[in-house]
Amino acid sequence: MNLNTEAEKQNTYDAIVVGTGISGGWAAKELTEKGLKTLVLERGRMVKHPDYPTATKDPWDIAYGGKPTQEDLKQQAKQARTGYTVSQSTKHWFVNDLENPYTETNRFDWMRGYHVGGRSIMWGRQSYRLSDLDFEANAKDGIAVDWPVRYKEIEPWYDYVEKFVGVSGQVENIPQLPDGQFLPPMELNCVEIDLKKSLKDKFGRLLTIGRVAHATAPLPHSPQRGTCQYRNLCSRGCPYGGYFSSNSSTLPAAEKTGNMTLRPNSIVYELIYDEKKGKATGVRVLDAETGKTEDFFAKVIFLCASTFGSAFIMMNSISNRFQNGFGNDSGELGHNIMDHHLAVGASAEVEGYGDQYYFGRRANGFYIPRYRNYGTDKRDYIRGFGYQGSASRQGWAAQVKELGLGAELKAAISSPGKWTVGMGGFGEILPNHDNYVKINKEVKDKHGLPTLTFDAILRDNEIKMRKDMSGDAVEMLTAAGFKNVTPYDRETGIGLGIHEMGTARMGKDPKTSVLNKFNQVHACKNVYVTDGSFMASSACHNPSLGYMAFTARAVDHAVSELKKQNI
Repeated sequence: MNLNTEAEKQNTYDAIVVGTGISGGWAAKELTEKGLKTLVLERGRMVKHPDYPTATKDPWDIAYGGKPTQEDLKQQAKQARTGYTVSQSTKHWFVNDLENPYTETNRFDWMRGYHVGGRSIMWGRQSYRLSDLDFEANAKDGIAVDWPVRYKEIEPWYDYVEKFVGVSGQVENIPQLPDGQFLPPMELNCVEIDLKKSLKDKFGRLLTIGRVAHATAPLPHSPQRGTCQYRNLCSRGCPYGGYFSSNSSTLPAAEKTGNMTLRPNSIVYELIYDEKKGKATGVRVLDAETGKTEDFFAKVIFLCASTFGSAFIMMNSISNRFQNGFGNDSGELGHNIMDHHLAVGASAEVEGYGDQYYFGRRANGFYIPRYRNYGTDKRDYIRGFGYQGSASRQGWAAQVKELGLGAELKAAISSPGKWTVGMGGFGEILPNHDNYVKINKEVKDKHGLPTLTFDAILRDNEIKMRKDMSGDAVEMLTAAGFKNVTPYDRETGIGLGIHEMGTARMGKDPKTSVLNKFNQVHACKNVYVTDGSFMASSACHNPSLGYMAFTARAVDHAVSELKKQNI
């Protein structure tokens, strides 16, 4: 008994954070800076900034010209079908599908990175605020559940996280896309500037430079981070710290406090619930290297394991109190999967501009905010979409059918090809109880743990929306005078947006939601969930900045409640 008590004491902290991605990194930073001794658990291997193995390799140093081998395609088959994850320069950031399987009733693209930093190393870095157009949407449309917050409550937290992260962007003063605390914007190129003018003059629509978590100016509070080098090799990891990641930003800040214990290779698979105390006392961990299990304890627990990671932990935590999954009194745990539907838009060729070029490899593009079902516009579907796109000049090789020698070759490689432009839509997916994930006890992963089965599809509203996403892109590119405008609408599964959300949604009523407005589990107030699980609707733009803001706000609330001894 004494031995057990001593072991428990050694494994007891003020707070536990599960996951080290965008949400987990922020939870770690905020908890440690507020003085809490915090254990941060990551299921994958250690990755420390700036140790990214392919970050500074030249093209000729990458094996097989960067192409995947047959073995790679076998090990990452589901991810390979998406067309953009399996390459020699980035494959180490994505899991082995054979060792970490999942099943799908309908196609579901689940991209995962099991390592310290999670997908904050590979994310697209587009950083947008939700507006009241988004927070009020469910209530106005009479679907799902109303968000328990409005923009004014979250606005100061957006300000707070943006100042630390470093978000480059242009102030535009439009209500449906609130402005932020911006670093200097990146530049539109000559074709994009003319497209911007055309959209404003002919449609009254805005085109702006993307808002990205890239340091375009020094960040005095994070001296370990340099500014963006415009290499556009971000998915390899940035040794300069030019873009925000947990590894370059929040985890170093947490480490600096002396209050963080970071433990990689630690798979949290269950929450420990004390029936007498009516609260969670800790987490159960499987060591990924030794296969041993160990319990860790804390006053407050932050689940930041990613939407499906957190859903798995909660669904897998069965007790007398929670027989259908931790906190699942509403029956909504694992349901209401959302993402953004994409792979639809148009491209075109651009005549002229032969004497103009641009400098650097801008890791960003333009953004066209939502304009459908906004103001007086009404469609045969609800919600809307935005576009991300860019214009660029093709490489010299596209113009050279047969490589010459000497002066002929020299002339060819010094002449860039023609200009092209493309835009792809990001459409909102509505919350729907029938889009869900559940535990599959029949299929085990390499550690012997159960896995997940997905059943989620695009429904009538999204399919109707896609017609406009393609048609509007054609209309805008054509109106700008571009040639050979080509629409596309490729078959896609949910998940390809890599913005999974909604499995433990927040709401006002415990009967219809899992979390309250502060990201607390309704039925267990010392557990907070601050990854994409909490989202009550998806909006139509990248959600990660929101995860950061809600996480910082949740930590502030948790520390206040701890001081009041309410949790």
